[in-house]
Amino acid sequence: MSQFKFSAGPWNVHEGADAFGPKIRKSIPIEEKMFRYKQIGFDAMQFHDDDAVPDMNSLNEDQIIQAARQVRKKLDQNGLAAEFVAPRLWEDPRTADGGYTSNNPDHRAFALWRSLRSIDIAHELGCDKIVLWLAREGTLCAESKNPVESIKRLVEAINQMLAYDPKIKVLIEPKPNEPIDRSFCGTIGHVMGVSAATADPSRVGGLLESAHAILAGLDPANEIAFGLAFGKLWGVHLNDQNGMKYDQDKAFGVENLRQAFNQVKVLIENGYGGKGEYVGLDVKAMRTQPDEVCYRHLENSLAIVKALEAKVARYDYAYQKKCQESRDYEALELYVMNLLMHD
Repeated sequence: MSQFKFSAGPWNVHEGADAFGPKIRKSIPIEEKMFRYKQIGFDAMQFHDDDAVPDMNSLNEDQIIQAARQVRKKLDQNGLAAEFVAPRLWEDPRTADGGYTSNNPDHRAFALWRSLRSIDIAHELGCDKIVLWLAREGTLCAESKNPVESIKRLVEAINQMLAYDPKIKVLIEPKPNEPIDRSFCGTIGHVMGVSAATADPSRVGGLLESAHAILAGLDPANEIAFGLAFGKLWGVHLNDQNGMKYDQDKAFGVENLRQAFNQVKVLIENGYGGKGEYVGLDVKAMRTQPDEVCYRHLENSLAIVKALEAKVARYDYAYQKKCQESRDYEALELYVMNLLMHD
């Protein structure tokens, strides 16, 4: 058993393509993914706007709402909730140079349109969270955008989302680099700053992904703790990462087990999930894996989280306090390693 509720997105079971290779697995209908996710032990599904409503740019607002209602029926049939909806802005030619921070006012208007339609879709799916993954909100050429004006544009876009729906919550998912190398909002600390600048900071929080913290050269458990300290951590995407390379979305804990342990530990210690928050497992199957094991990475990540929960339950906080008081950090370090290495 776990104290957490878990979620995953349809993109977490994918065709195996990467930037340097073709697809090697077949596409799987979203209905099949819903069924398998429930079997594996997930409680909710995450959505990009066009996961729920494909080809939405060719639909009017009423058609988008009707399509979303059909997805809600499929979720209900499989006993799943919707955790959030995220506007997918980074794959449209109009947002190649950013959406909210583009220099082109027509492109900024398109990004806002997609964002407001995502709120409509979220309403129909029964969730109140919009996630902004600011993939291209930055620069490849430092002089190509005014960074101060860009941050103001981002805040204004969020303000318009907040005004559109007084119940919606906006979760900013920071990413420090890739596909752009100069992000305007690269860490959870940046998220807190943007939140404070909005018209209603109580409705703007963060979603922290493990790999994104590692890509910034930061410790993901400390980034999680930072969001928790401000009461602003409303989502997590647990995964793993082999160093400061491309965004790998590896199964949780397979590269940095002690980091993984401390992420689970800080979530448990601070009651994460007590207000309905989900633990998202944003992991992707290795490109080389065949069709028949394309869900294994999700199963493995779920098993690792639960195993680490059990380790936290056995953790000796009295011994930790003793080591802290005596500043015997070598003893504490060995204790943690023995806990992780032995049953």
